[in-house]
Amino acid sequence: MTTLARKLRLIDYFALGFGVMVGTAWLVVMDDILQRGGPLGALLGFTTGALMLLPIGYVYGQLVRAIPDAAGEAAYVARFFPPSVSFATGWMMFLSYFLTCPFEALAAGRISGYLFPSLNRFELYRLGGYPVYLPHVLLGLTITIVLIWLNYRGIQTSARLGKTTTFTFLTLVVIFALAGASHGSPANFRPLFSHAPLLSVLLVWQVVPWLLSGFESVGKCAEEARPGFQARDFSVAILLTIFVGLVFFWVVISAVSYVAPWQSLNSNQQFPTALAFERALHAHWIVDLIMASALVALLQAFNANVVASSRLLFAMGRRKLLDQRMARVHPKNQTPSAAIITVGVATALAMLLGEAGLVPILEVGALASAVGWMSACAAYWCMKPDLRGRAAAAFGMLVTALMVLVKVVPLVPGHFTRYEWIALAVWAAIGFLITLPVSGTYRQAGRKTLVEEVPAGKRASES
Repeated sequence: MTTLARKLRLIDYFALGFGVMVGTAWLVVMDDILQRGGPLGALLGFTTGALMLLPIGYVYGQLVRAIPDAAGEAAYVARFFPPSVSFATGWMMFLSYFLTCPFEALAAGRISGYLFPSLNRFELYRLGGYPVYLPHVLLGLTITIVLIWLNYRGIQTSARLGKTTTFTFLTLVVIFALAGASHGSPANFRPLFSHAPLLSVLLVWQVVPWLLSGFESVGKCAEEARPGFQARDFSVAILLTIFVGLVFFWVVISAVSYVAPWQSLNSNQQFPTALAFERALHAHWIVDLIMASALVALLQAFNANVVASSRLLFAMGRRKLLDQRMARVHPKNQTPSAAIITVGVATALAMLLGEAGLVPILEVGALASAVGWMSACAAYWCMKPDLRGRAAAAFGMLVTALMVLVKVVPLVPGHFTRYEWIALAVWAAIGFLITLPVSGTYRQAGRKTLVEEVPAGKRASES
C-alpha cells in the first residue's frame, strides 16, 4: 500500500502551523479589533488568549507524539468515544481549515482590485449586497488551480512554498512596521481601552481562537515527518507557532495604533490599516508594501489550509468515516490526491457564495476550532496522563467551553446571529447526508478502530 511521503522537518511544521494561523484576516479586521478593545485592550486580549492556548498546545504536542495520525482530533477521540463523535469532531475541524481556502481566494480579488481598480468590473451578481466580479472569480480560480496542482505534485513542493511565503511575509511585516515607527505618536494610543477595561479585553479575547487557531494543524501532517524526526519537535513546532503568532499581532496592533488615532479607522473603507499608514507617511508606496504583504500571507494561508484540510479528509476516508475514495494516495507523488482535488473543487464552488455567504460560515469556523480543541483535551484526559497532563487537559476543556459559550449564549456580546446558526445547521446537514452512503462501514470501522487503538492493558482492565 502506498503511504504518504516522509519529508517534513521542524521548520516545515512551523511554516504549516503559522500559515494556517495567519492569512489576510489581520488586514481585514484590524479596525474591528481596535474598536472592540482599544490598543491596550487588544494587546491584553491577545496575550490572555495566547496564554490560555499554551496548555492546549501542550496537550496537542503529547497527542501527536502518542497518535501520529493525519485524522488529528478524529483519531484522538476515536480511542474513547463512539464513531459518531469521531466523525462530528473531524467534520467540524475540516470546516475550520477548508473555509479559509475560498476566503483567501476571494481576498485575492479584493486586494488586487484595490491595487488595480480596473479589475472591479464585469459584475456577475450580488449576494447580501456584496458584488461578485468576474476578474475576481477568475483570479481566485487561477490561484486555486495552481495551489492544488502544487499540492498534488508532492508535500515537498507545498512545504517549500510554505517556508518561502512565511519568511517573506514576516520580513515584509517588519519593514512596514519600522517604516511607520518614525511617523507616528504615542498620543495616538489614547484612550487605551474602547470600553471598560475588562469588557475591552473580553471582546478581543472572543476573536483570538479564530485568529490564533492553526497550531493544531501540525498533527494533520504527523505521518509525513522525515525519518529521524524527533517526536518532541512536534511540541516545539506547536508552541513556537502560538508564540510567533502572538508576537506578530503585538507588532501589527502596536504599529497601526502608533501611526494614527485608532478611532479614525473607518470600517466602511476597504483596508483601513493600509490607509492609516498612507496618511501617516504621506506616501502611497507603503500601501503597496502592505498589500504585497497581504498577498504573500494569502498564498501562505491558502497553501497551508489546502495541506491541512486535504490530510484530514484523506484520513477520515481511510477510517471509513467518509467515502473510502478520499483515502487514495498517488502512487508516485505520495500525496492524498483524491482529497486534494476534492478540496480544490469545493473551494471553487464555495467562492461563488461571495463574501456575504462566507463571513457567517467563518464565524462557525471559529466555534469549530474550539470544539475540536475541547475534544482533543477530553481525549487526552481519558488517556490518564500524569498530574501536569491532567491539569493541562482540564484547563483546556474549561477554556474551550468558555469559547463555545461566548458564541452560543445570546446574552454575551458577540454571540451567534441567526445567519451563523443557519450556516452551522447547513454544515451539519451536509455532514449527515454524506455519511448516509457509508453508514454501514462507518459503524463497523469505528468499532474496529476503537478496539485496535485502545492499548491491550487498558482493554484487559476494562473486561
